Amino acid sequence: MPPRGRGGNFRGRGSRGRGGRGGRGRGRGSSRFGPTRRFDGDRLAEKDESEDSLSEESEDEEQAEELNDIASDDDEDEKPAARPYMALLQSFNEIGAPKAKRRKLEHSEPRKETDELESDQDEAVVGEDVDRVDEEEEDPAAGAAEQPENDSDSEDEEDSSDPFDAHFAHAHEIASAKAVKAVKDEQWTTKRTMMQSLRTTLMSPGPGSDLEAPRPASGLDDFMLKNKLKETSAKKFAKLDETQKTLMPLLFDYRDILHCGRTAKNAEGMRKAVCLHALNHVFKTRDRVIKNNYKLAKDGENTELEFRDQGFTRPKVLFLLPTRNSCARIVNIIRDLCGSDQQENRKRFDDSYIEKESNFGSDRPEDFRELFEGNDDDMFRLGVKFTRKTIKYFAQFYNSDILFASPLGLRMAIGSEEDKKKTDFDFLSSIEMVVVDQADALLMQNWEHVEYIFEHLNLQPKDAHGCDFSRVRSWYLEDWAKYFRQTIILSAFNTPELTELQRMHCHNWAGKVRLQPEYPGVIQQLGIKAKQTFSRFQSHSVDKDPDARFEYFVSAIVPTLVKRAKDSNGTLLFVPSYLDFVRVRNYFANSPTMSSVTFGAISEYTDVPEASRARSHFLTGRHRVLLYTERAHHFRRYQFRGVQKVIFYGLPDNPIFYKEIAGDYLSKSEQDLKIEPGQGTVRVMFSKYDVMKLERIAGSKRAGKMIQDRGDTFDFI
Repeated sequence: MPPRGRGGNFRGRGSRGRGGRGGRGRGRGSSRFGPTRRFDGDRLAEKDESEDSLSEESEDEEQAEELNDIASDDDEDEKPAARPYMALLQSFNEIGAPKAKRRKLEHSEPRKETDELESDQDEAVVGEDVDRVDEEEEDPAAGAAEQPENDSDSEDEEDSSDPFDAHFAHAHEIASAKAVKAVKDEQWTTKRTMMQSLRTTLMSPGPGSDLEAPRPASGLDDFMLKNKLKETSAKKFAKLDETQKTLMPLLFDYRDILHCGRTAKNAEGMRKAVCLHALNHVFKTRDRVIKNNYKLAKDGENTELEFRDQGFTRPKVLFLLPTRNSCARIVNIIRDLCGSDQQENRKRFDDSYIEKESNFGSDRPEDFRELFEGNDDDMFRLGVKFTRKTIKYFAQFYNSDILFASPLGLRMAIGSEEDKKKTDFDFLSSIEMVVVDQADALLMQNWEHVEYIFEHLNLQPKDAHGCDFSRVRSWYLEDWAKYFRQTIILSAFNTPELTELQRMHCHNWAGKVRLQPEYPGVIQQLGIKAKQTFSRFQSHSVDKDPDARFEYFVSAIVPTLVKRAKDSNGTLLFVPSYLDFVRVRNYFANSPTMSSVTFGAISEYTDVPEASRARSHFLTGRHRVLLYTERAHHFRRYQFRGVQKVIFYGLPDNPIFYKEIAGDYLSKSEQDLKIEPGQGTVRVMFSKYDVMKLERIAGSKRAGKMIQDRGDTFDFI
């Protein structure tokens, strides 16, 4: 049965690279991350050491009483906004009060959940999880006694000019409540403008919102950074490039961002900007908690101070990345920006995530090397914890500040959707920033994993995990966390999936923005002279588009292949979707109409020896037509010889692929087969639902005309 969606269950691209693409490789982990540990490093111990002598039963009763006291206090307020908080407390009472002390005593024993994994394939990795380490419970007394840093931005008074305070720490209650209501009612005000050379769509919740694009940044002084970050970042950001000048004001304003102009050249600058913003957020959150811990410890039990400075769990930032090598690049930038004296488990990280040997030659495209160079394993998850002087890799998720994961790795960590009792996504309940880097590469993996992860972000936790509810920010208790979370999506281009992800899962009350460039098109950049014919077919709905495409292919394209079978030699048929590929392949194999046309096929599931035979038969003419999928090209970048004609069953998402397939393949054939220049032809099928792809390939100015004109055939030479 063919896989669903974009490759369905396809997890990778074969066996190349450390651990392989579909295999398990080094650094495999179980679907759980050890005991759910209490975040005592950032919380004040509720009781003094004398309470350790109490029995577990009395401790449970006290904990239940504390929760009931909190619930009764909220009942007195009689505010409708408190209902989600009451529901959360009620759910904890139903399953029993959190056993904080008992949880601490049990940390020395391994958790038995890994013995109950739901599939045989997960059993192979039990006990071999190098994506976590066993660590002792943090000492609450040490956390309370830790002195806050002598930092100018660690004052008691809130700073309304600091976006961190304005958006998270001390958000204006009335303004944020109005914005959240507008988001719930799907009331967005939209404005289109230009930022540098990028077409920008600004969206703000509420009618009549004032939408102004921020000015480009002139330097790091424009942002309110922690002092220690100012010192280290000055070396990394000697001068902001054009991309950073546009991106960073949006980042530090805490808006949701979909940036569709990521390239291999500006990727490093984007990574540095995002890492700096993420670290600034983590450090400000952590220092605020430590400062308040110190105040509470100093004042003792008689204090009347109350601080709302935390979430339900500790992790605050999530990076979704395509490969271990991508993760290593981000981690190294964070390490350099931190300037920490110590790094725990760094050698283990280097062994698991970094390959120093080059995998490819210089003949591979730049974007391919940027994605797949080094360790290209797409199954990983990593927790990183920060202290004042130390970075700790492979921390337990509930003890981590930043989580790094591939969609597949995090999906396995959450657990099986079929067995709700074994799922664990509470560590995602307090994520305040999500960074999806190289989103175009994630589209070539299993996009359902990304959607599944976003569906489980910022849900109220099923267990208390030792949470001190007196310190939890009010908007967490109101179940408004998703309206405060910032989501940053960086991609080389836009697609319907990315647009839908931003529409469905980006609810930031600070607003959201989409940026994408004007496209000149690549049809004039093939480097050879070839006739390119674009044929538009009628499609009445997105759901019916695959059927309409196939019908047009059979009625308009197949006759040209069958009528003169000899002239079909050297025809490369590019089919983006795997489901369409299966349909076309079956038609070639079973239809009497195609009996005179020999063909081969290469998809993302084709192994290397079989692909080599297909390429050889195509070159010698034994196979006149070769079927080829987009994901096979994405993961392999095969170099074909003998291509004389190219038929695009559908346009590729990546415009670079069009140039490589239509231009490079035909150019190589002109050299190898001594074909007269200009004899190669390109035929493209498209519908109105391919407008995003068409814009990147034909150009922004041409795309609208090609979609709306009465004529349905457009020739370019």
